[in-house]
Amino acid sequence: MSSSPVVPAFSLAGRVALVTGSSRGLGRAIAFGLGRAGARVAFNYLNDRAGAESTIAEYHAEGLAGGLFRGDVVDEADVPRLGSAIERELGPIDVLVVNATPDQPQKPIEDYDWAFHQQMLDFFVKSPFLLTRAVLPHMKRRRWGRIVNIGSEVFRRGVGCFSAYVAAKGAQDGWTRSMATELAPWNITVNLVAPGWIPVERHANDPQAQKDAYRALIPMKRWGVPDDVAGACVFFASDAAGFVTGQNLCVNGGMTVG
Repeated sequence: MSSSPVVPAFSLAGRVALVTGSSRGLGRAIAFGLGRAGARVAFNYLNDRAGAESTIAEYHAEGLAGGLFRGDVVDEADVPRLGSAIERELGPIDVLVVNATPDQPQKPIEDYDWAFHQQMLDFFVKSPFLLTRAVLPHMKRRRWGRIVNIGSEVFRRGVGCFSAYVAAKGAQDGWTRSMATELAPWNITVNLVAPGWIPVERHANDPQAQKDAYRALIPMKRWGVPDDVAGACVFFASDAAGFVTGQNLCVNGGMTVG
């Protein structure tokens, strides 16, 4: 009596994944994590071509499958073009991780203008909408898909002098919940991973006193690292999470509980 080969629960073999903003930081770690789990990964960047090419060279040096794709994920015309380019080279997108982000300076409301608020909404509401609309036809045909939004703990913590970012992240959380319910009949899951403050390249010049103050509050008594976030994304992208949707998973060492 023959038996089918056992496929590991966290294997992404045969899947194509797009991680937006993946030339550095958390996006880079997420893309590497998905690739190490077996996915063919589309790395995305917009401006830093040299940095993106260095990242994809390191990725390919590990023998991992994927490619590099330039695209503006808040541009209504460019997102479909990006999706078509990925499909031609790697295949239709099965796993979408919405990670790209602009700078996030903290300042009081008097120092914000609406253009800054709009930029936050573009990245955390408009971009998920455009990208999801682009990948849904394939996911619905196959009746399988994974959409993972990268949110933030700031929404639960109500961080001050951060109102534009917090508001947009709250909207992203709500959008995730609504889409999870809407797409569940097609076996498409929509979840959100909410990291705490995990220092990456863009935090290099942040005040040390500010870093020390945050680090002292973390119940697990250590900094999070990008691979902590990557692991959560691999879980949500895998068959192991096939019955998990509409969830907000905080990856922050216990800074928020429940």
